[in-house]
Amino acid sequence: MGTPNQSQSSIDFHRQKFLQQQQTLRERMRKIKYKIAIISGKGGVGKSTVTVNLAAAFAQHTKLKNVGVLDADIHGPSVPRLLGLTGQKVKVGPPGAFPVVGALGIKVVSIDFFLSEETPTIWRGPLKMGAIRQFLQDIVWGELDVLFIDLPPGTGDEPLSIAQLLPEIDGVIVVTMPSELSSTIVKKAITFANRLHMPVIGVVENMSGFVCPHCGEKIDLFRSGGGKKIAEEAQVPFLGSIPIDPQVGVDADKGLPFVLSNPNSAAVKAFLEIAEKVEEYLSERDDLKET
Repeated sequence: MGTPNQSQSSIDFHRQKFLQQQQTLRERMRKIKYKIAIISGKGGVGKSTVTVNLAAAFAQHTKLKNVGVLDADIHGPSVPRLLGLTGQKVKVGPPGAFPVVGALGIKVVSIDFFLSEETPTIWRGPLKMGAIRQFLQDIVWGELDVLFIDLPPGTGDEPLSIAQLLPEIDGVIVVTMPSELSSTIVKKAITFANRLHMPVIGVVENMSGFVCPHCGEKIDLFRSGGGKKIAEEAQVPFLGSIPIDPQVGVDADKGLPFVLSNPNSAAVKAFLEIAEKVEEYLSERDDLKET
């Protein structure tokens, strides 16, 4: 057992190290104008697909074209595959590690870039928070307009880590699907965001009906309107509904953002409308900060 002086020295050392980490984190994040997390209370709602296509929509169709994506799903990262970056590795230089650059210059960081594709991440909470801290603090993101953060389902370690590490986060987008089960669980994600003082930008309803490519008729495969109902009950904006398009899955397997390859699809039009609403939200947030 150490002496009182040794114990105090150890406390001082760790405190100083923590303060240095916080300073580095703030300096990195100061270069990123907006930070947006994509969350859901439930898996299987297409949250990562929404994240990737929303990032591509921003990079191609908004004024905020310098975009990054942080895949903060430590156990089930899928952003690299969705952007055709499987097997890529980050490059390391004197300032730190650099993101992998994908389509439209989108900068991407994922645990997959540090491990082999077959290696499972068998980590508890502290290790996951440490990894997310490093992704934010040690990655040389450079100047970005928007950083989209793809979080795993639920309200566990990764979303909590982002809330604690980025108290200045600009907001969260909540993704759901029309089923009643999904809607019920997703309400918890909104409550989570509210309790941690993370502004809710709005709700997106994914897989909202199927539009027949031959006749154009919309068929509700699930009960429709769940996302809009959640938004109304939680008193947050409803950003829009994205219909099912079989080509989304085909493009995902190819590693190609759907919004880039199918400009005439009803789903792409929905993504672009949602991107426009999010851009408007960020502009209005800036106006409020200035008043």
